[in-house]
Amino acid sequence: MIPYGRQSIDEADIASVIEVLHSEWLTQGPGIASFEEAMASYCHAKHAVAVCNATAALHIACLALGVGKGDLVWTSPNTFVASANCVRYCDADVDFVDIDSKTLNMSVKALTIKLEKAKQQGRLPKVVIPVHFSGLSCEMEAIFALSKQYGFRIIEDASHAVGAEYNGYPVGSCKYSDITVFSFHPVKIITTGEGGMALTNQAHLADQMVRLRSHGIAQKPEHMVSAPQGAWEYQQIELGHNYRMTNLQAALGVSQLKKLPEFIAKRRAIAKRYHDLLAELPVVRPVTSNESSWHLYAVRFPAEKRKAIFDAFRKADIWVQVHYIPVHTQPYYASFGFTWGDFPEAERYYNEAISLPLFFDLTIEEQDYIIDFIRNFLS
Repeated sequence: MIPYGRQSIDEADIASVIEVLHSEWLTQGPGIASFEEAMASYCHAKHAVAVCNATAALHIACLALGVGKGDLVWTSPNTFVASANCVRYCDADVDFVDIDSKTLNMSVKALTIKLEKAKQQGRLPKVVIPVHFSGLSCEMEAIFALSKQYGFRIIEDASHAVGAEYNGYPVGSCKYSDITVFSFHPVKIITTGEGGMALTNQAHLADQMVRLRSHGIAQKPEHMVSAPQGAWEYQQIELGHNYRMTNLQAALGVSQLKKLPEFIAKRRAIAKRYHDLLAELPVVRPVTSNESSWHLYAVRFPAEKRKAIFDAFRKADIWVQVHYIPVHTQPYYASFGFTWGDFPEAERYYNEAISLPLFFDLTIEEQDYIIDFIRNFLS
């Protein structure tokens, strides 16, 4: 079977985890700070906060920006449900902005129109969460300009985009956002098993997210509400969560991060080869970009053929996937009044989409097999 995505683990990765198993630190330990510092340095960000998964990172990012009951947050319908769920965890309201038909990211045009209507209605979003679908950055400079005009904060959901660039800066630099979130799930660019990270250039946001990932507890005297009586003291100053990353995960993350340039180069080469080999076939290829990290290579087939070709792929042991069922159509969000037809571009894309296998260890022979399968099916 050829999966759509898979981790790449080598002996150096294994050795890094074994070293931690022989150490005194398995859960919270010095490896976490090392991973945070390495990732912040790679992304040219000032602060990084490692957590147990990207959903947790999105949640504490919303909390750090003060999202709560009565607030409104907008995100993309073309994403995994976590991009919206993090808002509901805060008891806030969520809405969506339709996607651009080509980039499949949040449409700046649709966002601009929706913001103007929201201003007239007196119901502007507190936070907007653009999602960098497949590893291609949203048009963050334009979204950032809109944030200054309409007064909202920005969380970049860059779960797909570790190692990507935008306007010459690494995604994660937070040049055009308050917080950027990464995922280290095994099918992503680098992995820590499960794991996530929130990056920011604002010290007060980093400090709060550090507390929120660990029960809302302050351990530094300068963050406590009263002077500590001794070195043993800690103070819970807000309601937080147990979202901590383990030292084992962090060690794997540090090892994987060293290979990130190699991972990205290989993914870009695979994507280019797909693009070239699919050029003469009746499919819609994704937008090409030398700045994308290419987490996914999503191809569009005629809607009436999508299910048949999906099933045929699976029977041929090519384990393709569909990314994503529009979030607003999920039963939970339909209960808030969302329905099919609300965001037509996201729905149109969903009805045609299939993500082809793309991962570091994909061989030329496997890729040729996939291309031949598509060619034979469509002919």
